[in-house]
Amino acid sequence: MIAVLRLGHRIHRDKRITTHVALVARAFGADTMYVSTKDAALETSINAIVKQFGGSFSITTGVHAKTLLSSWNGSIVHLTMYGLPLEKTIGDIPHNKDVLLVIGAEKVPGYVYGVADYNIAVGHQPHSEVAALALFLDRWFKGAWQTTSFDGRITIVPCERGKHVLDHSKQARKEYAVNNPKS
Repeated sequence: MIAVLRLGHRIHRDKRITTHVALVARAFGADTMYVSTKDAALETSINAIVKQFGGSFSITTGVHAKTLLSSWNGSIVHLTMYGLPLEKTIGDIPHNKDVLLVIGAEKVPGYVYGVADYNIAVGHQPHSEVAALALFLDRWFKGAWQTTSFDGRITIVPCERGKHVLDHSKQARKEYAVNNPKS
């Protein structure tokens, strides 16, 4: 299992970025996300995406970070620009254990650097935690997220121009009507 812990989510300042963190986590293969600040609107928004586009991703807000970190039974990976290089370190993380990826919103408390099994940097310049998460998950899953089927109500069909969206619930209703004209 891959989980993401978002530390220091500030509802009025970070809601868009935290939403993007959750969307990337879901799309790139994470199983769940924990947010240290309670935010029911964020939970509702992400759960609506999962319902519409599929998958089994879950989100829980209002999680006590120290409790989660101290009770985590697996590897704790802190994504920070101060850590060791991603490409040199990612291979050291066991794939047979659960992984908790920790990313901050505001300044990450110092204790996180100590409890983390790995402090990993995607780059050593200021950058977005969304980018760090995406690059880590891409490397961890070796790009497999690109071919993952989420079996949602909606499927995006790649096309060169425009938008091609399949709404399976409408399609099912149309097919039922064609096959059962007297119903």
